[in-house]
Amino acid sequence: VGKSTLINSLLNRKKLVKTSSTPGKTQLINFFKINDEFYFVDLPGYGFAKVPESVSKQWQRLIEAYLQERETLRNVVLIVDSRHKPTAQDRQLKEWLDYYQRPVMIVASKIDKLKRGQIQKQLKQIKQDLSLDKTPLV
Repeated sequence: VGKSTLINSLLNRKKLVKTSSTPGKTQLINFFKINDEFYFVDLPGYGFAKVPESVSKQWQRLIEAYLQERETLRNVVLIVDSRHKPTAQDRQLKEWLDYYQRPVMIVASKIDKLKRGQIQKQLKQIKQDLSLDKTPLV
């Protein structure tokens, strides 16, 4: 499950967020109003997107500005690919969120792609690499 697929699943909608088998298709901030109660915001993914470094850096600045300036922000869901160790960008974003005291939940995606014996090892690696003491890992 990729980021957009996960969002569709969380919101119980099949095609709310456009999905693709190619990482990095979300290139803008997308707002989804849910039941007239709150907004779910989809930010560009940066991890495994095959985009020029300049685009990746632009996304990083866009994400940081949004997360820093958004006073009504209630929670951040950081999605990491469980098949890999968290990237330097994942670690940097988690540190940044901690520094600015933004509430964060880590979601380990693509866990279904791992062998049973790998799951606990990978989850332990994610917890260690992202210094998850009180931060939820789903």
